[in-house]
Formats: sequence, C-alpha cells, structure tokens
Amino acid sequence: MNINTVTVLGANGTMGCNISGIFASFGNAKVYMVSRSMEKAEAAVAKAAQSVKAEAVESNLIPCDYSMLEKCVGESDLIFESVAETFDAKESIIAKIAPFIKKKTLIATGTSGLSITRLAEMLPEELRPYFFGMHFFNPPYSLTLCEIIPSLYTEHKVIEYIKCYAAQTLVRTVVEIRDDAAFLGNRIGFQFINEALQYAERYKDSGGIDYIDAILGQFTGRNMAPINTADFVGLDVSKAVVDNIYQNTDDYAHETFIFPEYCCRLVREGKLGRKTGQGLYKSIKREDGRRITYVYDIESGEYRDKMTYSFPFSIKMIEHLKNGEYKRAMDVLTSNHSTEAQICLSFLIKYVLYSITAAKLVSDSAHAADHVMAAGFGWAPPLSIIDALGGKYVFMKLAKERLDPALIAKINVEETMAGIPAASTYDFRRYFKGKK
Repeated sequence: MNINTVTVLGANGTMGCNISGIFASFGNAKVYMVSRSMEKAEAAVAKAAQSVKAEAVESNLIPCDYSMLEKCVGESDLIFESVAETFDAKESIIAKIAPFIKKKTLIATGTSGLSITRLAEMLPEELRPYFFGMHFFNPPYSLTLCEIIPSLYTEHKVIEYIKCYAAQTLVRTVVEIRDDAAFLGNRIGFQFINEALQYAERYKDSGGIDYIDAILGQFTGRNMAPINTADFVGLDVSKAVVDNIYQNTDDYAHETFIFPEYCCRLVREGKLGRKTGQGLYKSIKREDGRRITYVYDIESGEYRDKMTYSFPFSIKMIEHLKNGEYKRAMDVLTSNHSTEAQICLSFLIKYVLYSITAAKLVSDSAHAADHVMAAGFGWAPPLSIIDALGGKYVFMKLAKERLDPALIAKINVEETMAGIPAASTYDFRRYFKGKK
C-alpha cells in the first residue's frame, strides 16, 4: 500500500479543505479536491494551502467538481469523505463513488461520530474491508489528533497500515478507537462543554454563560473556556454531537448530554456562533476599530455586555500560575469553598472520572484519554490533572468529598480508578496558564 493520490469529497467544507492541505503537505500526495462547483473547488485550493502555511503545496491540490468523480476516484489510493454529517448525505456520495472505486482502494470517512459500521454497509461487500473512520480535529495543522476507527468489516492490516501512515507520514497523534458514538475525544470534550451549558442555565441569575466561562477559563487547563468553545465549533455542530451521544449511549453521565433549551432556541433562530456572527456570544466592531463582546442573556433572550468577574480563588490561582507555583495554585483551588471554586473543582474531577470511564469503554488504555484531549482539544490531559491535584489517592479522596453522593454512587470511584497508569505521560504545567 502506498498513498500517492487522494480524493477528498466535500473539499470546500472547513474540515475537507484543511485535511486536503494535510495530505498535500505532510503526505506530499496529489489531492483531488472535489466540490459542488469548480468555483468552490478553486477557492478551497487556496484556503487549503493557507491552512498549512505552505503556498508551495498548491501544485499538489487539484480543483474538481462532481462531474469528474470517475477520473478522481479511479486514480486514487485513498478516498476521504468529508461531506455533511448525516447518514443521508454520506449514503448519497458513497452511492455515487462506489462504481468507480478500484480494488483495494482505501476509503476513509471523516465523520466525527456516526457509526463506521453502518457507513461501511452502504458500500458493496468487496469494498468494506478497506473502509474505516479517520477523524481529524479542527484546525488539523495545530491539533494533531487522528482517531482511527475500524468497522466490523475492516481488515486488521488496513488499520495497521493507516495508523502507521497517519503517525509517520502525516505526523499525527494516532489513537485507535472502537466504533461508538462520537468516538473518544468528542465524547469527553462535549460532555464537559454540554454540562457547562447546562450549568449556565442553572446559574443564569448569577450571570449564566460568561459566569460559567469565567469559572472554567484558561487557568483550569484549557486554551478556551468551554462555552466559548461551543460558540467556536458552532451550536448546530455541538447539538449534533451531543444528540448523537445521548441517543446512542447510556452511561452514568447520560443526562449531561441533553442539549439545553436556550441553545436549541438559538439554533432555531440561526444564531449558531462565530460562523454566523452571533450565538452564545456576539462580537461587534466599532467605528474606531475596537471590538466589543456581548453575551447572550438566558433569562431575557437578549444580548448584554460581557461582564468581568473577579473570583478570589481564580485571582490567587492565576497569580501563582504566573509565578510557576503550581502546587500552591492547586492548594488554593482545593481549600477554597466558595460556590465558584466548588464548581471549578467539581468540573475538573468529573472531567477526569468521565475521561477514564469513556476510555475504558472505547479504547484499550486510559492513556488514550490523555492523547485525545491533549492533541484534539489542547486541554490538560485527565491523568495529568490527577498528578496536579496530588496523585491518585488524594484525587479519590477529593472526589468523594466534593461530588454529590448520588453521583459518586453511580460512578463507583474505586472501580473507575482501578488499573489506571501511575502517572500521565504529559506534564500538566504546560496546560495550566496564568490567564483568565
């Protein structure tokens, strides 16, 4: 197997475009970028080159429309499907390309959580052994995670080859995941994000959206606060991810995947986040060039000025983190019993416990949770948070003391923590930043 020519279907979409750039630059492959029109395909070529900061790769990127499928697909060593995230859209494109796929061509779907086996069954039987999930994260140039997901039909040698190709040629952080809803990275990440959205509704009288984001800011081990992340990803995408998980899983965190009604309302109104100019937040550029950020007020349904919150625990934590005093920062968090500090600590504890739970369900190692969150989200890996808080037994004690007893009974902390690695392979200090 050698991947010299790739066809990307849906190449004018954000992920299709960016992944085309990855195949062309890191993989040095000829990439047919297939879009609905040549105009869209040509625009996507320029964006793909820009996404990998290498104009030179434009010569590897060939704009195409769907009338050229027979040529593109017939020449390709790998076909990468990146069309709309619905079974109907993917079934339609699979039906169009199936007659042109040559024997033993690799076929990948970039789905972020749909069943790989169900998608494989849309192909003729002889092609199913070469079909698999290849889930990149956006933007793939800086977020290196690639989840590889076999279907029930995928040949073992195909998975071993594509894992090696993704790691060595495309320079990805590769994790093999079982075929389960949202796989691993999104299952962990959107559990955290969606529960933050739920908490915003619960604490709407205290400020709601920007209040919760202020409690869970960069000083808690992430590049972007969780609700702001949902706005960045898009509320329509967030809803699709959590709806899929809610409908197809049934673990102890099941209720945390219910998309809040105020978010559903924003989706219905077309206020999807940054891509539409407004969502949970809204940014307005003034005549003097300055940007003013507004936040959606859940109670009134209107936008208001974003507030600046000053929580004593976060002020102290940020000060210690700026000075490289990580233990003192964590001591502030664990010793402060204000409402805000309690929310913050409980979210970190629940993040760790759910990450380990999900990793055990869909992978073969708790380290997988670390890899997906570090390389897919840029968040502090869960095992590294255990290290930051003082180790396994200190963490277990905190969990039992700070989480609701009913939740603790559902989780079974001892069973969850049994057999986890002694330490993370990641250093937590690079993730906890002295910033709000």
